[in-house]
Amino acid sequence: MADPLLQVQNLKVHFPIKKGILSRTVGFVHAVDGISFELYGGETLGIVGESGCGKTTAGMAAMHLTPPTSGRTYWKKEEIGAMSPSRLRSLRREMQLIFQDPYSSLNPRMTIGQILSDPMDIHGVYKGQKRKERLEFLLETVGMPPSVVTRYPHEFSGGQRQRIGIARALALDPTLIIGDEPVSALDVSIQAQIINLLVRLKKEFNLSLIIISHDLAVVEYICDRIIVMYLGKIIEAADYASLYSNPKHPYTRTLLSAIPVPDPLKKKNRRILKGDVPSPINPPFGCRFHTRCPDRMEICDKKEPEIKKLGTHHLVACHLYEADDPVLGN
Repeated sequence: MADPLLQVQNLKVHFPIKKGILSRTVGFVHAVDGISFELYGGETLGIVGESGCGKTTAGMAAMHLTPPTSGRTYWKKEEIGAMSPSRLRSLRREMQLIFQDPYSSLNPRMTIGQILSDPMDIHGVYKGQKRKERLEFLLETVGMPPSVVTRYPHEFSGGQRQRIGIARALALDPTLIIGDEPVSALDVSIQAQIINLLVRLKKEFNLSLIIISHDLAVVEYICDRIIVMYLGKIIEAADYASLYSNPKHPYTRTLLSAIPVPDPLKKKNRRILKGDVPSPINPPFGCRFHTRCPDRMEICDKKEPEIKKLGTHHLVACHLYEADDPVLGN
């Protein structure tokens, strides 16, 4: 099997809470609390979970846009945290980001041409006539006419702005693109267009993608493997077919039961969770889901479950399952 493109090992991101005149640290938000995963070339990996579960922070920390508290990340076997500033700067060409909000992610004072040219100026590529040709190519690739280079973001709809954001992410010929809720701010009909665009671009440019989303219907369509997070932890990971046909963790089953079915005559067995998500400042001891779990056992609030391998590629962190092959990193 080929070596992973991106490798994350026991990644933690804890944000300090400061109070008082002296801004003393009185606690930490455990946004990401020891996760491990790998991404292979040409693969699309989905990271899903409720708001506040740490999925966006995990994506930012994997790129070292958010500094990790501990843990290691590797890009093609090279440790990102050990890179020099100049090497890290050059790495940014290979790892790009599509932001969640197409309205606030584009500078309203800059034209579309300036927005797309900005990363090229920073890295000193595509100058002169090549710059003009590159801008035309990028806009045509995402379904926008080249004539929009002189216009401003406020002149476009949400879907058009997100297309421009995707064009910006493609500007430097990246290998990996991370989409942070890339369609959540768009209408449903526009969501389908953007998703289909990402699928097409992945094939055309041989991209690897990480799609961060709370919408399991979206990641089912576009992702090869899916990671489910809850309160800073990975609780299940599998290929999309296994996860949707045979979910193991009670939380994953609950998420899947919430996907709407476009058939008013078909009844669905909804699993309704009780209570609220615990605070990431003081996460519960043991299994972090036990305070809301309908299948809770006595051991759940006493011992944190290890991630165990069920089958070839299915991983789950739950005391409902016993296995002889625990996988470290959670």
